[in-house]
Amino acid sequence: MAKSRSLFISPLSLLRPTGDAFLYIFALLFIFSLLLHHLSAAAAHPHFEGFDADDDDLPLEDSNHEQVVPPLRSPPPPISLSTSTPESHHGPPESQIQPDRNPSSNPVKSPSTASFEYWDEDEFEGIPQDLVPPPESEVKQESSESSTGGDSDLGHLGNTEDSNKSDVRFPKKLSYYTVEILCVSFLIMFTVNYFTGKRENENLALAWASKFAAKDSIFEKNFSLLGVGETDDSPLLLQEGQNVFKFYASGRRFCSGLLATMELKSRHDLISKLYNMVVPCKDEITFEVYMNDDAMDQVIFALARKKLAKTMQKEMKDLQRFAGLVAPPSGRKWVTEELQVVSESKEVAGDLINDVVLDQVFGEKAFEKFGKLFISMHFSDQQSGSSKKILVFKFALPDANHMVDMTRLVALVPYYIDLVGRYKLSLHARTKTEAARAKVAQEIYKEIQNARQEALQKKKADQRKKLEEAEAKLSAEALRKKEAKEHFRQMKKAMPKIKMSRSG
Repeated sequence: MAKSRSLFISPLSLLRPTGDAFLYIFALLFIFSLLLHHLSAAAAHPHFEGFDADDDDLPLEDSNHEQVVPPLRSPPPPISLSTSTPESHHGPPESQIQPDRNPSSNPVKSPSTASFEYWDEDEFEGIPQDLVPPPESEVKQESSESSTGGDSDLGHLGNTEDSNKSDVRFPKKLSYYTVEILCVSFLIMFTVNYFTGKRENENLALAWASKFAAKDSIFEKNFSLLGVGETDDSPLLLQEGQNVFKFYASGRRFCSGLLATMELKSRHDLISKLYNMVVPCKDEITFEVYMNDDAMDQVIFALARKKLAKTMQKEMKDLQRFAGLVAPPSGRKWVTEELQVVSESKEVAGDLINDVVLDQVFGEKAFEKFGKLFISMHFSDQQSGSSKKILVFKFALPDANHMVDMTRLVALVPYYIDLVGRYKLSLHARTKTEAARAKVAQEIYKEIQNARQEALQKKKADQRKKLEEAEAKLSAEALRKKEAKEHFRQMKKAMPKIKMSRSG
């Protein structure tokens, strides 16, 4: 019974100073130290939050020396444990035994990056995130992968990055050449349009020449010489530009020659072509017939569409001085309502607008069918230029496949050459026209005299201005000499003239 009691010792009995109490106290301290040792080992494990195992592996003896700190790496905060570390009593733990000194036999393994996946940001309050450098373990892991066969992966990543860069740079480089691409495209379009438009204009001019200037055509029957040369093989058309073609004919009574000028659209010019899409224009042909001086009487006459006729009457000098708008006469057929007659007298207008031309072109029914391409006619014996007596016809050109539509309009040219060449004014009409011409001639003479007087006055004013500028440049001494010379000349001029006579 006494032996069983000695096996159970109450805690209070430890306080008594017996011999066995010191043994029990030592045992408890040993157990407590083992517990602290395991806790410190767990704290030093690399998976413990917020600490790096490599920094704690250094022995305590090297704490006084300069520690090697990796670049761009901030030191971890100090461990807030009040108890002593187990290394001071029992040495380093088994998990932190230093590796072999031979690096070839035991390669150093890089710490796992899993510790940074559970990084606690609250333990480092106040530290900017952009200032914290990347973990050293990532750098070591990249180096270990490159040494243990990660070159292929890095190569693959490099190729991926290069491809991404090329994908990003390609549209950027393409944007650098946007202006060049647009310019080259415009030049290609301009060049293609130049040749196609030029060819289209040439085909249109040749289509007109083959219809009206070839063998057995209207001009071939009414003129003895066609084209720009004197032989039969000479070309019919003369090209003065990419859209201007001329045709010449001569050898007919009442006139010295005929010049036809085709002014076509600028199809060869891309900008003009785009402009014509917005503001449309027509292909036009103008016939100028130069009448002989003795073949044309005092005739001033014009026929055009109403709006154009009013413009011609205001802008052309001969129509402005001698002619006026003619109202439709009563009791006879007249031109269609779309046209307006401008003439020096009603007699001339009635004689030139006869029933033949009304039935062929200018009548109400004929104009709707055959007069769509008509623009204007203008006959004058007071035309300014080398040839005063001239007949001018202006028509629009159809496309190359419909040249037959302007046959009746072209037939008006030889018809009016004969009609005007044989036409003679009545005595009453001639008296009026001569009086009007004499009045206009007097006005023109006065205008010429006034222009001459203005020219003389301007010349004198310029000379006076030059003298004043020259005097302003002279020095004071030269000016004084000039004034003295002028004064002496005036005194000499004022002295009386004395005649000396010889006495016998």
